[in-house]
Amino acid sequence: MERTVPSTASEEIELYLRTIYSLLRSTTEVQLRTLEEVHTGMGSLLHPEARRARPDMSAFIYSFLRLPPCIGEVQSIVLGQSARVFAQHGYPDVERWKLASAPARRRRCFFDGEETLACFIASRSDIEDVIPVLVAYQVEWNKIHLLLQQEASRIKWEEVNTSPAAFSALAEAMGISEEDLSRLRTLWGEEFISRLQNIQKNPRSFRVRLLSGSLSEYRRATYAWWRNIEKSAPSLADRPVYFVSSNTHSVVNLLSGFALRREAELIAYLEETQDPDLQAEWEDIRHRDVPSSAENFLYYLLKKAYRLRGGQALWEAQLAEEAACGITRIPSEHYFEVDAQVIDVAKLRAEWFDPRLGEMDAETLRNSDALILNIDYPLGLAAYNILSQVAEYTGNILGVYVMGKAATLNGVRGDVMIPNVVHDEHSHNTYLFPNVFCAEDVAPYLVYGTVLDNQKAVSVLGTFLQTARYMDVFYREGYTDIEMEAGPYLSAVYEMYRPKRHPSNEIINLYGLPFDVGILHYASDTPLSKGKNLGAGTLSYFGMDSTYATTIAILRHIFRRERQRLH
Repeated sequence: MERTVPSTASEEIELYLRTIYSLLRSTTEVQLRTLEEVHTGMGSLLHPEARRARPDMSAFIYSFLRLPPCIGEVQSIVLGQSARVFAQHGYPDVERWKLASAPARRRRCFFDGEETLACFIASRSDIEDVIPVLVAYQVEWNKIHLLLQQEASRIKWEEVNTSPAAFSALAEAMGISEEDLSRLRTLWGEEFISRLQNIQKNPRSFRVRLLSGSLSEYRRATYAWWRNIEKSAPSLADRPVYFVSSNTHSVVNLLSGFALRREAELIAYLEETQDPDLQAEWEDIRHRDVPSSAENFLYYLLKKAYRLRGGQALWEAQLAEEAACGITRIPSEHYFEVDAQVIDVAKLRAEWFDPRLGEMDAETLRNSDALILNIDYPLGLAAYNILSQVAEYTGNILGVYVMGKAATLNGVRGDVMIPNVVHDEHSHNTYLFPNVFCAEDVAPYLVYGTVLDNQKAVSVLGTFLQTARYMDVFYREGYTDIEMEAGPYLSAVYEMYRPKRHPSNEIINLYGLPFDVGILHYASDTPLSKGKNLGAGTLSYFGMDSTYATTIAILRHIFRRERQRLH
């Protein structure tokens, strides 16, 4: 069929990608400074001030959050799909290095303690994500370095944390606002001064090496990831499966009710946090002064409590109670970082459920032979690889349900978008599909946001690979939901019921599927708002509202579907 969506990948983005892959074909390390000119010339919406001398702090913080904290010590980054690939190229002990995790990006990385960072990648999308992030970080680092060098005589490091005047002088020397500098201080905490002094002393020039870029290596890594899950849950091969792509906390929190049964203990932990905002929020919830969900607050507090005294014992107790109600956690090992959970519906305990899941027929649960396979949502094309593998090696898939973050062009952060059209920039296909969810499935459980259904989504190549012209083309065509996984998932869905590989550059009608497909996105970015992204703020506790509203909708649908199937 002829496409109605115009070719949208701008010349600047195409040039950037061609340059990246031509450099990474080299068998030796390449200097990332080679990419700086094409990166800054692209006009990325996430890096709008790339070419200015003044630092773009939103882009800098956004990049830092998606890199391991040790990035300030790193000179060389090595990318590979598996431990076997690293060993073949001279890095036999990479998994014995120090594990290094990014705050806002799930990517398995290891630091050798000197200058080398090894990162496991799951698909081409990881390359198209990590390289622009590194370039943006390097560009902004070097801007700050130059300014701190030029204004070194004005900076009184020993007084920055105690004197408002010294803090103000530092912000002025860096060419940024005091608000932006405060964000850095909050982010870096006790390392605030030492990190800035490191930037002042050392310019940054990353080197990158891609060990293997072959499609077969990505497939081999995905198969090894699946074998780890299959080994822990062999029944996946012959029982009906509901596939869920979400996260590793919301589904199990709602089904196990662990946090709700530990309310008194968690509120005691709240005193240890010494967080006046959280304590005030809980008081407002108790007195019904705010419409916030008490359950969501406890789930958020549970995550915080792991880091406090007694957190390890709390985590072990949670694992034990999850196992008692049929929930098996399967951490990803040796490959890309996508953890999984296998949930035996027959072993769930309805009396433990979050009350928002509604009354559940205990007999239906006992008679069910279905499993819920929940995975930590992957990045970009890894979604296609994973669902293709799951479809090949499981029994009967009853439904595919996807929940994830997205940028919105017509809403605000915390809104929920429900698309029934997805344009995929990987395959250039436009998918029309019957989304099993609508606004009324989510709205009753969403307190702070708005639910927008009948939306059109576009699966982009990478977060930095978006320009104003690129977004304008989509907005004119009515596309308002910008994310990275729906298109690859729908390409895999096509192959689950058609006898051939998904096509390219076509309009594809997925109505008439023999199983459910549901996609829900919650807004985490507003890219048309002058660089306002998750570098400029975070969803924090209030992000729980949309996360749990969408998860409740998915679980309620699965249980409704299971009742219909059994009766």
